[in-house]
Amino acid sequence: MEIVVRPTAEAAATYAHDLLVEHVRRQPTTVLGLPTGATPLPVYARLVQSHRTALFSMQSVTTFNLDEYYGLGLKHPASYTAYMSRALFDHVDCPASQRHIPNGLAADAQQEAADYEALIAAAGGIDFMLLGIGRNGHIGFNEPGSDFASRTRLVDLTPSTLAANAPFFADGETQPKQAISMGIGTILQARRIVVLATGASKAEAVRQSLEKPAKTAVPASALHLARDVTFVLDQACAGI
Repeated sequence: MEIVVRPTAEAAATYAHDLLVEHVRRQPTTVLGLPTGATPLPVYARLVQSHRTALFSMQSVTTFNLDEYYGLGLKHPASYTAYMSRALFDHVDCPASQRHIPNGLAADAQQEAADYEALIAAAGGIDFMLLGIGRNGHIGFNEPGSDFASRTRLVDLTPSTLAANAPFFADGETQPKQAISMGIGTILQARRIVVLATGASKAEAVRQSLEKPAKTAVPASALHLARDVTFVLDQACAGI
């Protein structure tokens, strides 16, 4: 496990962006695992800029998002499908047929999860996984207590996660309390994992994640079991 600290959140995002771009340049058919939330937005903005300046292409890349709210359609502004369109996919050349996000309106969530897991396997697994980390240590929507062998499945969201995501929903709007999430076991099989964490509010989650032994109370601590992991932090998150 490697830990990289950069002075600012912007510098940390640039570093994570550079790792991803370098990987795709070496392996144009890369299978990417992608997160949502506030933390990766600067990475996506840099990817868009790199694409506009002809420094980066996603033409041959396949992507799998970590999760989607269960009960939200792809046109709902708070859905992760809409998020990815706004932040990245509307601005780069990754073909729609190569972009995958769980269907939040699937009639059978468990079948949708199983089908998603099968798609990941058929693609050969994740080559490069970009992760954020929740304040309670979650990765994807794998909340504390998640089995380290878990696969893509329907999960219940904790009150702290619901509170953290409440600003993305309109006042009075009912938030989904479940999501379809890639499992920890699936994440751990990624050939390379880069975790981007910035800001003092994530410092405690990162500290606990870096402690050994890994424990299910801190889902991100499972990353000790992965083959190639880099934590990219800013100084505020690193406590410097």
